[in-house]
Amino acid sequence: MFDAVHNVMHLYRSMQLRGLRDTPCEAAHELTHMEYKVLGFFARHPGASQRELVAHSGRDKAQVARLIKGLRDRHLLDAQVDESDRRSTRLRLSPLGHQVIDSLQGMGAQVSNLAVQGMSGAECTQLLALLMRIKGNLEAEAGAAPAAD
Repeated sequence: MFDAVHNVMHLYRSMQLRGLRDTPCEAAHELTHMEYKVLGFFARHPGASQRELVAHSGRDKAQVARLIKGLRDRHLLDAQVDESDRRSTRLRLSPLGHQVIDSLQGMGAQVSNLAVQGMSGAECTQLLALLMRIKGNLEAEAGAAPAAD
Protein backbone atom coordinates (compact mmCIF):
# COMPACT_ATOMS: atom_id res chain seq x y z
CA MET A 1 0.00 0.00 0.00
CA PHE A 2 2.75 2.49 0.92
CA ASP A 3 4.64 1.70 -2.26
CA ALA A 4 1.52 2.82 -4.14
CA VAL A 5 1.37 6.06 -2.12
CA HIS A 6 5.06 6.67 -2.80
CA ASN A 7 4.59 5.99 -6.52
CA VAL A 8 1.62 8.37 -6.70
CA MET A 9 3.62 11.16 -5.02
CA HIS A 10 6.59 10.51 -7.29
CA LEU A 11 4.37 10.75 -10.38
CA TYR A 12 2.67 13.89 -9.02
CA ARG A 13 5.98 15.68 -8.38
CA SER A 14 7.45 14.52 -11.68
CA MET A 15 4.44 15.75 -13.67
CA GLN A 16 4.33 19.01 -11.72
CA LEU A 17 8.00 19.79 -12.34
CA ARG A 18 7.86 18.52 -15.94
CA GLY A 19 4.98 20.92 -16.56
CA LEU A 20 7.24 23.82 -15.67
CA ARG A 21 9.00 23.45 -19.00
CA ASP A 22 6.04 25.31 -20.50
CA THR A 23 5.92 28.05 -17.88
CA PRO A 24 7.17 31.52 -18.81
CA CYS A 25 9.05 31.76 -15.49
CA GLU A 26 12.64 30.68 -16.16
CA ALA A 27 13.58 30.60 -12.45
CA ALA A 28 11.05 27.83 -11.81
CA HIS A 29 12.90 25.43 -14.13
CA GLU A 30 15.88 25.10 -11.82
CA LEU A 31 14.14 24.49 -8.48
CA THR A 32 14.87 21.42 -6.42
CA HIS A 33 12.10 19.81 -4.39
CA MET A 34 13.50 21.27 -1.15
CA GLU A 35 13.73 24.75 -2.66
CA TYR A 36 10.09 24.48 -3.68
CA LYS A 37 9.19 23.47 -0.12
CA VAL A 38 11.11 26.45 1.31
CA LEU A 39 9.38 28.86 -1.07
CA GLY A 40 6.05 27.29 -0.14
CA PHE A 41 6.79 27.81 3.56
CA PHE A 42 7.51 31.52 3.06
CA ALA A 43 4.46 31.86 0.80
CA ARG A 44 2.34 30.57 3.72
CA HIS A 45 4.39 32.35 6.43
CA PRO A 46 5.64 35.67 5.02
CA GLY A 47 8.04 37.37 7.40
CA ALA A 48 9.07 34.13 9.12
CA SER A 49 12.68 33.64 10.16
CA GLN A 50 15.24 31.01 9.23
CA ARG A 51 14.92 29.65 12.78
CA GLU A 52 11.17 29.19 12.28
CA LEU A 53 11.78 27.28 9.04
CA VAL A 54 14.29 25.01 10.82
CA ALA A 55 11.73 24.28 13.57
CA HIS A 56 8.95 23.69 11.05
CA SER A 57 10.91 21.50 8.65
CA GLY A 58 13.06 19.53 11.05
CA ARG A 59 16.03 20.11 8.71
CA ASP A 60 19.44 21.00 10.03
CA LYS A 61 20.42 24.67 10.38
CA ALA A 62 23.29 24.46 7.90
CA GLN A 63 21.13 22.87 5.20
CA VAL A 64 18.42 25.51 5.68
CA ALA A 65 21.01 28.31 5.63
CA ARG A 66 22.39 27.03 2.30
CA LEU A 67 18.89 26.75 0.82
CA ILE A 68 17.97 30.27 1.89
CA LYS A 69 21.26 31.72 0.64
CA GLY A 70 20.74 30.09 -2.75
CA LEU A 71 17.16 31.37 -3.01
CA ARG A 72 18.23 34.88 -1.98
CA ASP A 73 21.12 34.82 -4.48
CA ARG A 74 18.60 33.92 -7.22
CA HIS A 75 16.31 36.77 -6.08
CA LEU A 76 13.47 34.44 -5.06
CA LEU A 77 13.51 35.50 -1.39
CA ASP A 78 13.85 38.96 0.11
CA ALA A 79 15.23 39.54 3.61
CA GLN A 80 14.64 42.36 6.06
CA VAL A 81 16.21 42.88 9.48
CA ASP A 82 13.69 42.33 12.28
CA GLU A 83 13.11 45.70 13.95
CA SER A 84 12.42 44.11 17.36
CA ASP A 85 15.52 41.84 17.22
CA ARG A 86 18.24 43.21 14.94
CA ARG A 87 20.06 39.83 15.07
CA SER A 88 17.15 38.17 13.27
CA THR A 89 16.16 38.42 9.62
CA ARG A 90 12.60 38.14 8.32
CA LEU A 91 12.16 36.46 4.95
CA ARG A 92 9.43 36.69 2.34
CA LEU A 93 8.98 35.86 -1.30
CA SER A 94 10.31 38.40 -3.77
CA PRO A 95 8.13 39.33 -6.76
CA LEU A 96 10.01 36.67 -8.77
CA GLY A 97 9.50 34.19 -5.93
CA HIS A 98 5.76 34.86 -6.06
CA GLN A 99 5.79 34.22 -9.81
CA VAL A 100 7.61 30.91 -9.32
CA ILE A 101 5.35 29.68 -6.52
CA ASP A 102 2.23 30.69 -8.48
CA SER A 103 3.48 28.69 -11.48
CA LEU A 104 4.26 25.64 -9.35
CA GLN A 105 0.93 25.79 -7.53
CA GLY A 106 -0.95 26.18 -10.79
CA MET A 107 0.79 23.15 -12.22
CA GLY A 108 0.11 21.25 -8.99
CA ALA A 109 -3.61 22.03 -9.26
CA GLN A 110 -3.67 20.77 -12.86
CA VAL A 111 -1.94 17.52 -11.89
CA SER A 112 -4.23 17.11 -8.86
CA ASN A 113 -7.31 17.53 -11.03
CA LEU A 114 -5.96 14.95 -13.46
CA ALA A 115 -5.22 12.55 -10.59
CA VAL A 116 -8.79 12.55 -9.25
CA GLN A 117 -10.45 12.55 -12.66
CA GLY A 118 -13.46 10.24 -12.56
CA MET A 119 -13.70 10.27 -8.75
CA SER A 120 -16.76 11.72 -7.04
CA GLY A 121 -16.53 14.40 -4.38
CA ALA A 122 -17.50 11.78 -1.80
CA GLU A 123 -14.68 9.48 -2.95
CA CYS A 124 -12.16 12.33 -2.70
CA THR A 125 -13.41 13.18 0.79
CA GLN A 126 -13.20 9.53 1.83
CA LEU A 127 -9.68 9.16 0.43
CA LEU A 128 -8.51 12.26 2.28
CA ALA A 129 -10.10 11.07 5.54
CA LEU A 130 -8.41 7.66 5.25
CA LEU A 131 -5.01 9.19 4.50
CA MET A 132 -5.36 11.57 7.46
CA ARG A 133 -6.24 8.62 9.71
CA ILE A 134 -3.13 6.75 8.56
CA LYS A 135 -1.02 9.86 9.15
CA GLY A 136 -2.51 10.28 12.64
CA ASN A 137 -1.87 6.63 13.51
CA LEU A 138 1.77 6.90 12.47
CA GLU A 139 2.31 10.20 14.28
CA ALA A 140 0.72 8.83 17.46
CA GLU A 141 2.91 5.73 17.36
CA ALA A 142 6.06 7.71 16.62
CA GLY A 143 5.23 10.31 19.24
CA ALA A 144 5.92 12.82 16.49
CA ALA A 145 4.72 16.34 16.17
CA PRO A 146 2.56 16.94 13.10
CA ALA A 147 4.60 16.60 9.94
CA ALA A 148 5.87 19.69 8.13
CA ASP A 149 4.08 20.86 4.99
